[in-house]
Amino acid sequence: MKKSREEVRILLIGDRNVGKTSLILSLVSEEFPIDVPSRAEEITIPADLTPEKVPTCIVDYSSVEQNDKQLERELERADVVCVVYAVDDEDSLDSVTDHWLPLLRVTLGEDHKKPVILVGNKVDMIDYSTMEAVMPIMNDFEEIETCVECSARNLKNISEMFYFAQKAVLHPSAPLWNYQEKDLTEGCKKALGLIFKICDMDNDGIMSDSELARFQRKCFNMDLETGTLDSLKAVVMKNCPEGIQNNGLTLKGFITLNSLFIQRGRHETTWTILRKFGYADDLSLEPEALIPPVIPPPGSTAELTHAGTDFLLQMFAKFDKDKDQALSPQELVNLFSTCPSMPWGAEIYHQAVTTELGWIGLPGFVALWHLSALTTPEKCCETLAYLGYDYLSPSVANKPAPLAITKDKKVDLAKRQTSKSVYSCLVVGPRDAGKTTFCQRFLGRNASDLSAIPRSDLPSCTVNSVTVYGQQKHLVLIDTDVMSAQDCLSQKETSCDVICLVYDASNPRSFEFCARIYLRYFATTQLPVLVVGNKSDKAVVRQDYILQPEAFCAKHKLPPPQKLSTINTPNKEIFVKLATMAAFPRFQAAWMLFYRGRHLKQLGLGGEDSSLMKFAIGLAILALGGVAAFKYYASR
Repeated sequence: MKKSREEVRILLIGDRNVGKTSLILSLVSEEFPIDVPSRAEEITIPADLTPEKVPTCIVDYSSVEQNDKQLERELERADVVCVVYAVDDEDSLDSVTDHWLPLLRVTLGEDHKKPVILVGNKVDMIDYSTMEAVMPIMNDFEEIETCVECSARNLKNISEMFYFAQKAVLHPSAPLWNYQEKDLTEGCKKALGLIFKICDMDNDGIMSDSELARFQRKCFNMDLETGTLDSLKAVVMKNCPEGIQNNGLTLKGFITLNSLFIQRGRHETTWTILRKFGYADDLSLEPEALIPPVIPPPGSTAELTHAGTDFLLQMFAKFDKDKDQALSPQELVNLFSTCPSMPWGAEIYHQAVTTELGWIGLPGFVALWHLSALTTPEKCCETLAYLGYDYLSPSVANKPAPLAITKDKKVDLAKRQTSKSVYSCLVVGPRDAGKTTFCQRFLGRNASDLSAIPRSDLPSCTVNSVTVYGQQKHLVLIDTDVMSAQDCLSQKETSCDVICLVYDASNPRSFEFCARIYLRYFATTQLPVLVVGNKSDKAVVRQDYILQPEAFCAKHKLPPPQKLSTINTPNKEIFVKLATMAAFPRFQAAWMLFYRGRHLKQLGLGGEDSSLMKFAIGLAILALGGVAAFKYYASR
């Protein structure tokens, strides 16, 4: 989470003899000093003695002891500047606008955001207020947070003055309130609008009593007292009748409520809400403050946790307004409306399975998030933060993270099995081998479906669910363009869970490319490799290589090459094989379940013409029955 501020640094400036030093000494000693030095030493008030529980450093300035360079340095270091004038000296008030405030703008920039507190000292010397004269100054200089009249001699408003200074740093009003228009700033309204969308659990545009109660607990760690909710609604109704609908709080009502907080000086209430949702002092959203980014070390990957998956299921249900188990393009836009920009592009419709209408259904939605966690975990965490994971996840002491880092691949290879739920498969092959078609077949699409996809929308990754020994897993196919066998594969590419080498079975020069890739990158590794002869529906030709694919695989102890047709109805068998090899790396006994049927077919004992197989099985049953009968009668 975001680190809290370590301290608040308050600088007092102003003309000579306005009482800057006396104010500091009166605060510390709680009595008016008789002998006042030209400048007070820098003091630090411990956190437990301040209202906001933040250490506060108070710095004095003296034109007698310090030069202009030292003043500029102190102005830059300060978090808030108190410009002090004497209420009984009009020249000192004129100096505020003629010298001190312009000096701040020259030193810090015309548009600086450093808060300023006007402090009118020596109110014990007059029987009138200078606030009427100060108001025009506050209108002309937006950096002024407030004005406080006080007295160092009788200690009037001394503590309040330093509290307002501290509050101006911790809960600044400038980002929230436009004093000229007397309304919330556009940035504040936008932030509150995004927060409202997250808190509106059922997406009906109204925060119900239960949603408001959850909001109260999440933001302020306490339940609403009896009658408080009704009082708040009454206040909103009085100031904004359309703020209450169906006995719930609308977005207008939510914004009105926060506007009233600020008008009544309760900036801290709105800031508590904003910071709970990751907003910084400039109202920029800091997703890393809500969900720390996940950066897997080499050999490991990131996966969604159960908590992360549950959150995504919630989000899907929330924005599936028509309950058709699919997100239309508009529903998808609504889902990501709390993000700065749309994180998913047109390629997603070709990365995961879709419905008959071409929309993202629940299986495809979950699969796309598995893909995001695997390939771009930092961006995945960031997007989950924008969607409100921190707010909607379980309220427990050790809040579960949405993503987790898997074990190092070396550990999985040593154990010959992995506990991962998402596997990555690098698909490599020569040009025109049909890798893209192969990857799209994983989504149940054929060559004609592929021809309808614009080239700009063709993805480099596809993802779908597969079942490995009764357990649902997700397999990500990474289509890698390697123009020649001499091109280099990155370390990330060569560290996938399983490798699929695709060649064109109808092209005599195609397999050589795969063989060279294997020998260069994978022959000395323990990564499982599967060779696929694509386009086997065409005339299968002899390969112009020293070893044919079957012999090559046998020599290097690889599974037999798998033949794949580009025109038959797509099925998942070959992809289940890849996932099984990824789940049990270097454990070939687990893979052979899928090749046993192939061997029977090669022996003429399987396939469509299996009469020999049936005859053999019948003969075996008769033989076993005869033996059993013989033993029965012999025992009698």
